[in-house]
This record gives sequence, structure tokens and C-alpha cells, in this order.
Amino acid sequence: MVNLDTLVLAVAAILFVIALGALTMWAFKTFLGRSNAHGLLRPRDRRLGVVETASVDQRRKLLLVRRDDTEILVMIGGPVDLVLETDIKGRPHLEPPLEDVIIAKSDTRPAPDFGKK
Repeated sequence: MVNLDTLVLAVAAILFVIALGALTMWAFKTFLGRSNAHGLLRPRDRRLGVVETASVDQRRKLLLVRRDDTEILVMIGGPVDLVLETDIKGRPHLEPPLEDVIIAKSDTRPAPDFGKK
């Protein structure tokens, strides 16, 4: 006969190995992403994205698509997808300040005395 303690220990060990494998797969998927031409790490700067969407009616939508610093207005969902406007200048990316920001420290002022005239 199999001892109950041995059976519980075996089930716990199997569950631990499965959890460890799932954690390893999640870590690879999260931190390494898909491999690409530039190496294993995913690129940090995304060049393409949908900035905003708006519904025109039940079937059609307006999409504002951004590539680098240029935005394109597209209408999709009808019988034909249309490019409505191109070369829309997008908002510039925030740049770091040119110089370091220094916060000056000043002495505290005494509290005003409102009791005297």
C-alpha cells in the first residue's frame, strides 16, 4: 500500500513543477517577447498606432493612425475603406529638458502676527 504522506508529497511536487513551468513561460513571454531582427528584446519605441477612433454610424468608423510624427485619417467599415486626409502633423514627442532643474531652498518666514495693529 502507498503511504498517504508519500502520495500527498508527490502531488504537491507535481503541482510545484507545473507552477514553476508556467511561471517560467510567463517570464519569457513578458520580458523577452517575440524574437525579431534586432535581437531577443522587444523594441521600446513603437512607430505605428491608433491615436483615436470615432463612430460615424453603425458600420463606419474614423481612425486616426499615427506613424512616427505623421497622422493619417482613415474611414473604415463601409463598402470601401477611404483615406480622408494624409500628412497631418502629430503632436511632437516630449523631449528631456536642456539643463538640469535646480530647486532652490529658501529660509522659512516667520508667521504673521495678526493681533497687533
